[in-house]
Amino acid sequence: MIKFLDLQKINLQYQQEIQEKLNQVFRSGWYLLGKEVNNFEKDLAQYIGVNNAIGVANGLDALRLILRAYKESGFMKDGDEVIVPSNTYIASVLAISDNNLVPVFIEPNLNTFNLDISKIEEKVTPKTKAIMIVHLYGQIVFSQELKELAKKYNLKIIEDNAQAIGAEYQGIKSGALGDAAGFSFYPGKNLGALGDAGAITTNDQELVQTIRAIANYGSAEKYVNKYQGLNSRLDDIQAAVLDIKLKYIDKENQKRREVADFYLKNINNPNIELPSIEDCIQSKQHVWHLFVVKSKQRDNLQKYLTDNNIQTLIHYPIPPHKQAAYSQYNRLSFPIAESLSDEVLSLPISSVLQKDETEKIVEVINKF
Repeated sequence: MIKFLDLQKINLQYQQEIQEKLNQVFRSGWYLLGKEVNNFEKDLAQYIGVNNAIGVANGLDALRLILRAYKESGFMKDGDEVIVPSNTYIASVLAISDNNLVPVFIEPNLNTFNLDISKIEEKVTPKTKAIMIVHLYGQIVFSQELKELAKKYNLKIIEDNAQAIGAEYQGIKSGALGDAAGFSFYPGKNLGALGDAGAITTNDQELVQTIRAIANYGSAEKYVNKYQGLNSRLDDIQAAVLDIKLKYIDKENQKRREVADFYLKNINNPNIELPSIEDCIQSKQHVWHLFVVKSKQRDNLQKYLTDNNIQTLIHYPIPPHKQAAYSQYNRLSFPIAESLSDEVLSLPISSVLQKDETEKIVEVINKF
C-alpha cells in the first residue's frame, strides 16, 4: 500500500538530531515554558518575519486565543461577527463559536477552493469585526483588495495558517500577512510535531501579552489572575522537535512542489479535475499540504485507488454549516462548498514520496 502520508519515514530523516535533543531535554529536568520553547518561538518568529511567536497547545487553541484576546481588549464582544470560508476544517469555525462570536460563511473560489475575496464585502455588517482567511491545502489566499477592505471597515485579518507554513505572497510569508495568525503542528502538517502543538504569530505586542496571560490560566504573574484563562502551553519536548524540523521546512516544501508538479503534468483523465495553478515549482504561494483533485465519481475513484493499494483521504466530507454541531446553520445553502465536499479527493503527497510511487499513482489514475 502506498500510504497517504508516511509520518514514520518523514521523522526518521531527522532521527539522530531529534534523539540527541530529546535526551538533552530529558536530562534538563525542565519541560514547560523553558529554553526549548523560547528558542523555537524566536526561530519561528524570525522565519515567518514577525516580531512575536507564542507556542500553544494546538492549532485550535491558537485561533481561540487570538479571538479571546481581541475580546479582552474590547475590540470584540459577544455576538460580533467573523467572516470565515464555508469550505474549511471545522476548527476555524469552532474557534469563533467558542468565543460567543458568530461565523459568517463565504463561499470558496471554484478554482482555488479558497475563500472568494470578491464575495466578502456584501457580507460585512456593523457587527463584523474580523475576516478569518484559511490558507487551505497550503495555498495562500490574500490580495491588496482584502487589505483595503479590512482597512475600510476596520476589520482584523486573522490567518488560519494550519496548512501553509512557508508559503509566500509577494515576498511575505503566510503568518505575517494579517494582524495575527494561528498555526497547527499536528503530526501530519508540513511542519509536524510528535503530538499536538500550535503557535500564534503577530506584530501586535499588546496582543502578545494578553494571549500569553490567557494561555497561562489568565495569569501574567504567578497566582495573580487577570483573566478567566485556560491552560494552553507548548511543551519543551515538542518545541525541541519543531525547532529541528523548522530548519528543513523549505526543503520539505520544495519536495512537495515537485510531487505536485509531476501530478499536474502527468495525470490525464477526463473524469478528474486537477488543481488550478500556473507554475507549481516556481510559485511560492502554495506549499501543497494536500493535493486535492475533483471528480464526479469521487467515491468510485477512491475505492478503485484503494483496490490498487493507493491510500487517499477526503478533506472534508461534510462542510461546517452541515455538521450536527452547528444545526442552527444546517438550513443555509452554500452550493460550492457542498459540491466540493462531494467531489474532492486528496492524493498521497509528502516530502518522502518516491518517484516510483508517484509514477504508479499516475499510471493507475489515468486508467480509471
